[in-house]
Amino acid sequence: MVKNKTIIHSLNDYNEFKNYLSNIKDNQPKLYFFFTGKKKDNGRSWCIYCQLAEPVVKAFLSELKKDITFVYVDVGDRDYWKDRACPFRTDSRTKLMVIPTIIKWKGVQRLEGSQCNNRELLQMLMEDED
Repeated sequence: MVKNKTIIHSLNDYNEFKNYLSNIKDNQPKLYFFFTGKKKDNGRSWCIYCQLAEPVVKAFLSELKKDITFVYVDVGDRDYWKDRACPFRTDSRTKLMVIPTIIKWKGVQRLEGSQCNNRELLQMLMEDED
């Protein structure tokens, strides 16, 4: 019997995100993106809401027994993110309004802001539709 596993990746900017999308395979496990603010020298995001969500998300993933791919995506520093022309905001595939945001790829489901640090909502987002 094959053990379920969660594959985790990290992307550092929009170009890495675009390149990652161009290499997505149709048969890969369910795919989720977690968009957060860039980490400062102390290892914490400049975004307080991202700081609150990250430990909840990490703990949830460590207990998850499903075949998924979970990708952390750095949306940049505060000034880059706040720019209305930020590609994470304008890209029709993401349409980010706030961070943190978790998107279920190829679906309409997403968690935004304080929803990202709610275990029950994380569970609902990752439930199978069988």
